[in-house]
Amino acid sequence: MALNVAFQMDHIATINIAGDSTFAIALEAQARGHKLFHYTPDRLSLRDGRAVAAIEPLEVRDEKGRHFTLGEAVSTDLSEMDVVHLRQDPPFDMNYITTTHILERIHPKTLVVNDPAWVRNSPEKIFVTEFPDLMPETLITKDPAEVAAFRRAHGDIIVKPLYGNGGAGVFHLKDDDLNLSALLELFAQTWREPFIVQRYLPAVRAGDKRIILVDGEAVGAINRVPSDTDARSNMHVGGQARPTELTEREREICARIGPALRKRGFLLVGIDVIGGFLTEINVTSPTGIREVKRFGGADIAALLWDAIEAKRGF
Repeated sequence: MALNVAFQMDHIATINIAGDSTFAIALEAQARGHKLFHYTPDRLSLRDGRAVAAIEPLEVRDEKGRHFTLGEAVSTDLSEMDVVHLRQDPPFDMNYITTTHILERIHPKTLVVNDPAWVRNSPEKIFVTEFPDLMPETLITKDPAEVAAFRRAHGDIIVKPLYGNGGAGVFHLKDDDLNLSALLELFAQTWREPFIVQRYLPAVRAGDKRIILVDGEAVGAINRVPSDTDARSNMHVGGQARPTELTEREREICARIGPALRKRGFLLVGIDVIGGFLTEINVTSPTGIREVKRFGGADIAALLWDAIEAKRGF
């Protein structure tokens, strides 16, 4: 029996199919005979206590330039769906949080991947602090005096927005950099939230490993290597994906966090590990599925759908 599957995502016309994990998930669902639907977050509404969206029937093709066809949009009660994928990209702002409140009305009768309440309550740069022994030294604050003391203690630091994404606003400051005060002033003017400060890990020059877990189990990884002119390894800003294998330390990290992921209903998670240190747990719209498969690794989209179908009683 086919499942009715809706994707809440940035518009499919805007994606780069070569590296888009949502597209990989949709391709696998279609191959299994499931019926696909598409809508953007701005088409989601709460009407008389019901989560509704203007959804469009969706067909996908792994062909650049003609990768999708959409049908006519119809306002639909999302409780009629079997599965909804919460897949729009961050930033994790109040708009994002509001969608989790609405989708919570239909979960778990309609399976939302990932669980919207736990997505809301597990910001990726805060959730990770539940495992302090796995992390580099980390500070979350808006207090410039605390940041200055942290840098005196640890030397080179990374400063980044607490709810940022894709490498935006990430700064590497050496222990003698005179721009710290000005940078903190800029952060305070730009964001109301605290920011995050971490001890700089020189091992990032060898790569920032993205490890993907399905239902709490590590299933694949890629190494993202920064360019020679940037401290950031995110592929959005020029980082290059490289094949990799998991180390014993990385398997230990995955084993430690796996039970917490399963408890929260996180079926698809991407964690970031630098030099044996866990830096983020990404639960909003994890990426890396297509890169892992391209380098000869597991078909993670298929593994994810195995887990989803099991939860739907297939």
